[in-house]
Amino acid sequence: MTFGILALQGDVREHARSLHQLGCGTRPVRRREDLDGLKGLVLPGGESTTLSRLLVTAELFEPLAEAIAGGLPVMGTCAGMILLAARVVEDGEIVQFGAIDLLVRRNGYGAQASSFEGTVSLDGGSDLTRGGDDRQDEKMPAVFIRAPVIEEVGPGVEVVARLSDGQPVACRQKQALVASFHPELTTDLRFHRMFVALAEQS
Repeated sequence: MTFGILALQGDVREHARSLHQLGCGTRPVRRREDLDGLKGLVLPGGESTTLSRLLVTAELFEPLAEAIAGGLPVMGTCAGMILLAARVVEDGEIVQFGAIDLLVRRNGYGAQASSFEGTVSLDGGSDLTRGGDDRQDEKMPAVFIRAPVIEEVGPGVEVVARLSDGQPVACRQKQALVASFHPELTTDLRFHRMFVALAEQS
């Protein structure tokens, strides 16, 4: 299986490394033609306003929107989650794919100085976290860098991971999987494994 990684900004190499460790091929996506034949697409972190502008100037927003609406499995981390959300508080100039029914707030945990590392708990009720992994009910390391906060979760959205206070930090709806944090910055492959499983189901 080959997964695309939006390669306009952000942790492209880190996501590629994680997927390669799971035996998957990857392809940087910078043009419309790069979408051909992909099993899924990763929208990495970065600066959401800058990513939005680059998507428009590269003439990638419309083809990506069409592919996602057409059922292409997609994973968004940090800024990638903001782009995939249906609603963003004070969205400004951000383009949105509306692939998952969430209301998110940019930099909701604070500025760069407030970035932190911690653990999140995988939701054992999620069909993506059940079966096949003897570590599923353990905590998973997570890196939050100017991370967005999930303020509202729509009725069709499944929470995949939470902070210790119950705050949702990763969610799934249909073929879209998103996280406030950066799973690619740890050695734990479970979040990427969930995405591969989601793509296999689609």
